[in-house]
Amino acid sequence: MAEQESLEFGKADFVLLDQVTMEHFMENLKLRFEMGRIYTYIGEVVVSMNPYKQTQLYGKDVIEQYQGRELYERPPHLYAVADAAYKAMKRRAKDTCIVISGESGAGKTEASKYIMQYIAAITNPSQREEVERVKNVLLKSNCVLEAFGNAKTNRNDNSSRFGKYMDINFDFKGDPTGGHINNYLLEKSRILHQQPGERNFHSFYQLLLGTSDAQLASLHLCRDPAAYRFTSEGASNNLLASDQSNFKDVADAMKVIGFSPEEIDSVYKILATILHLAIYERLFCWIVGRINTVIEVKNYDARLHGKNTVIAVLDIYGFEIFDSNSFEQFCINYCNEKLQQLFIELILRQEQEEYQREGIEWQHIEYFNNQIIVDLVEQPHKGIISILDEACLTGGQVTDAMFLESMNTKLGKHPHYTSRKLCATDKSMEFGRDFRIKHYAGNVTYSVEGFIDKNKDTLFQDFKRLMYNSTDPVLRDMWPEGEVSITEVTKRPLTAATLFKNSMVALVENLASKEPYYVRCIKPNDQKSPLLFDAERCRHQVEYLGLLENVRVRRAGFAYRQPYDRFLLRYKMTCEYTWPNHLMPTDQEATRALIDQHGFQDDVAYGHTKLFIRMPQILFCLEQERAQLIPIIVLLLQKAWRGALARRRCRYLRAIYTIMGHYRRHKVKTYLLELVRRFQGVRSMADYGKGVEWPDPPAVLAQFQENSKLLFRRWRARQIVKNIPPSDMGQIQAKVAAMEVLQGLRKDWGCQRNWGRDYLSSVAENPVMATQFARRVQALRDKVHFGSVLFSCHVRKINRFNKSRDRAILVTDQHLYKLEPRKQYKVMRTLPLSMVTGVSVTSCQDQLVVFHTKNHDDLVICFHKMQPEEDNRVGELVGVLVDHFKTTKRELQVRVSDCIQLSLRGRKRLVAVEMRHELAFPDFGKSRDGFVLYCPRR
Repeated sequence: MAEQESLEFGKADFVLLDQVTMEHFMENLKLRFEMGRIYTYIGEVVVSMNPYKQTQLYGKDVIEQYQGRELYERPPHLYAVADAAYKAMKRRAKDTCIVISGESGAGKTEASKYIMQYIAAITNPSQREEVERVKNVLLKSNCVLEAFGNAKTNRNDNSSRFGKYMDINFDFKGDPTGGHINNYLLEKSRILHQQPGERNFHSFYQLLLGTSDAQLASLHLCRDPAAYRFTSEGASNNLLASDQSNFKDVADAMKVIGFSPEEIDSVYKILATILHLAIYERLFCWIVGRINTVIEVKNYDARLHGKNTVIAVLDIYGFEIFDSNSFEQFCINYCNEKLQQLFIELILRQEQEEYQREGIEWQHIEYFNNQIIVDLVEQPHKGIISILDEACLTGGQVTDAMFLESMNTKLGKHPHYTSRKLCATDKSMEFGRDFRIKHYAGNVTYSVEGFIDKNKDTLFQDFKRLMYNSTDPVLRDMWPEGEVSITEVTKRPLTAATLFKNSMVALVENLASKEPYYVRCIKPNDQKSPLLFDAERCRHQVEYLGLLENVRVRRAGFAYRQPYDRFLLRYKMTCEYTWPNHLMPTDQEATRALIDQHGFQDDVAYGHTKLFIRMPQILFCLEQERAQLIPIIVLLLQKAWRGALARRRCRYLRAIYTIMGHYRRHKVKTYLLELVRRFQGVRSMADYGKGVEWPDPPAVLAQFQENSKLLFRRWRARQIVKNIPPSDMGQIQAKVAAMEVLQGLRKDWGCQRNWGRDYLSSVAENPVMATQFARRVQALRDKVHFGSVLFSCHVRKINRFNKSRDRAILVTDQHLYKLEPRKQYKVMRTLPLSMVTGVSVTSCQDQLVVFHTKNHDDLVICFHKMQPEEDNRVGELVGVLVDHFKTTKRELQVRVSDCIQLSLRGRKRLVAVEMRHELAFPDFGKSRDGFVLYCPRR
């Protein structure tokens, strides 16, 4: 019983129904589906409704809620039954199995995936590499088997067309060590024919749409699935789009599992061959066998590794009733009859064993025993399979109609068999074609057409021998019986029905040896709608899944049973003798006192360890009384706990504030002492304490330290400025001006060196022409009467005609002059500084400068012939100009860009910089949209 869900969501366990009738069962199923509760228990069986939408019921957080918990401690879920199976396997070293059944589209495949994901998530906490590899292979095997064994049907876009039984082996620590997969009755007929609106197996479409053009050509295939008559129907655009991505997922999964590149290539070659020749079942069985060779436990020694236990997961097809039912539906429905018989027998056995353990008298339960139907199919010499085999082994031409006539003769008096010949008035069957079996899930009419051919092994030994002698190792492994010599006499192979019957017998024996857990899947409608509950479709599934019989067996006169300690833990507050804790010798006596106080003693039975309750109303009465008392108990607990928390918090706060006060004073004192120690000698230091590191202040003194740093910087600046000679103040001001506009924008702007400004007057820079330059400057001073020279240097310039020349520039406090060095520094252009609106430079170490003017006739230059050559004078020129413009209360715009826009006689141009190893000196060149300055890379 899921005790966390209120009754507004219906009964979380069908065992607690007021009356065990189909009407009450369906009413509860419908209510839970409409309330979004897709899982419901029948004791330890999970009934799962396909929600046809994404839900928030899965993931890491939900897994943690169910890990290690008992079934009844959380709401019904697949994770709960998976955890129960895992705990039984790990704690009691019991082999367990989880049987998942239901019709196509009910969600069996998704349920098996969630169970596998849960087991993978809760195992291997130590992250052992080999265990992680095994888990990964087990999970990836689903992807591969779905590609080759699933197909789109009218009921389901991803319908499993085979039965799958997977054993997962665990070591003594509960970690997976390997596994084994058995497959049953692959729907081979789908290769040749599909119902309208359906598709062939996914693998064909993934091959055609997902592989490369080159590989497709090598396989002699084309991209269009419609070109092949076996793959043309039901190929919707949505599915075809997903096939392309799924192809890569399947190929990656095969690599993870351990398929070699040669084996993968062979698989797709054989798959391409199948589009021309119908051998698919052999390929599918080979893939299953190849996966088994990877995941099977190897070199396991129980003496060294402990007992090897197993959790089995069986994902088997559900009962099928179509408009036309053939050999495949006959086998599938026989499988369901067989499993239903086992299911009821195991449930009965479990119930009887529990009653016997608890000392409770077992009451006989009336239920439908379908052994008579199982015998109808599989009984030696008398069953349908024996009659079919006899017809297949008879010499001469035996037809399906003759097989039907033989059944009519031998089974005519069987209560669950009939045909048109035996019931001439039933016109729903045709003469010579149809027979009907009265299954536990309802009447199913089968057509005998194709029974004989589908039951025979029609492949001749010569063909098998031909396949075995193939050079492709995968194709060779698919036909091991081809190894038999042509001269050797071979036995007649078993028929398909006999092979299937034998596999079912082995499967039932295997399941009977394990502790079973069940997931019964139901599809709410055929429209795949998350809102529609089709009552008739659901009723039919409930009937053939035998869920009502399951409820009757599970109740067996008692609707609910619970260990005494857990019963008391939940309901002890309803009795004065058990709240808050009882003082009786045993929990059984305390439980008896609680039951007696409520007057329920005539409707319960006391086992050795569990209480058995006959009527669900008793449980609901206890739940109702508990629900009324819980708020009172909660308030009492909250009152006491809040008081305790408040008192404890008060004590903590007092202690905290006391400690904080002492600690803050200690931190402040320590900080101030350290501050004094570090800065007490800065006056005598050469850098006035620039390199002294400030101690980390306590939070309360953070602002104090910021103010102190500001005061210290001002004091240090005052000390430095006092010692600067008046002759150097101009250079300092220019550097400050340059720093304000270039700091963080240009990598190097020459702040570390001495700024000479008037370099052309220096003999070191201009040894030959310094005198002539001085004369030219004097002549200009006499003519213009400027105040001072701000900057001079040799440059390389380019004009609007794309011609570059060596020139010199002279910047005074009034004008910028462009000079010709070879003509005794003749003035080539005079530009008043009042016309200069800005300068542009790059962020690199080149010496490019662009002067922008009001008349849009800019000047583009590059410093060169400097001593030393790697001198960086861009920052110096910018700083001098910015400082001068500030002095004259004018604004100079400084731009830093690696692609500078300029104007030459009003025409827009761009200039950029390019580094080259082969150049010795910088020079300008032409580009598509302006100029390029080529600089030597140093």
